[in-house]
Amino acid sequence: MAYDLYIITDEQIGRGRSHTELARMALLGGADIIQLRDKRMDAASLYRTATEILAMTRDAGACFIMNDRLDIALATGADGVHLGQQDMPISEARRIVPRDFIIGSSVGSVDEAIQAEISGADYLALSPVFATTSKDDAGCGHGLSTLSAIRDATRLPIVAIGGITRENIGSVIGAGADGAAVISAVIGEEDVAAAAAELKRQIAVAKNPGRTPPVQQKV
Repeated sequence: MAYDLYIITDEQIGRGRSHTELARMALLGGADIIQLRDKRMDAASLYRTATEILAMTRDAGACFIMNDRLDIALATGADGVHLGQQDMPISEARRIVPRDFIIGSSVGSVDEAIQAEISGADYLALSPVFATTSKDDAGCGHGLSTLSAIRDATRLPIVAIGGITRENIGSVIGAGADGAAVISAVIGEEDVAAAAAELKRQIAVAKNPGRTPPVQQKV
């Protein structure tokens, strides 16, 4: 599974565009993973939206992750769920999900990363790497040194989230991230597809120094 470009939808940051529309444009730009995150939407609306996005990710060959809501993820057949430190324990979630179900975990330290791996997480998200205004509860940035330390402590894929831009993505990949999870840098742009394609190109360059592979938007 590719973790290069991980897009989190947000209707407020997305200039009022729907989760579905934001996901569609991000997939056109080459997003590898779409996460549906909405703290205000009721369960019925979340279910309908998740079903729509899942269909699009299937068509695009991408992955669909539900934020927090394991019930919605299981009901829709999502590829996985992303859990924070205050959500259901990973070990308990692992007991009730299908064998190939993906569980991601937000972590902020080496100890949390190690515990998440022991508990059965499939990937880690260091959140936030840099200070960000996209999430009110994100807290201070943990920095690249924490990212590097987590990289040394675990074999799991790591996505960096929080304050990721085209200007700093190279340093994030260089510090050990397998990919970037972004909101504002893509969803907040006028042309979401173009922003996604450019960031994915930057990630490819950072992972392959000396090469500049073109990243084409999907048709």
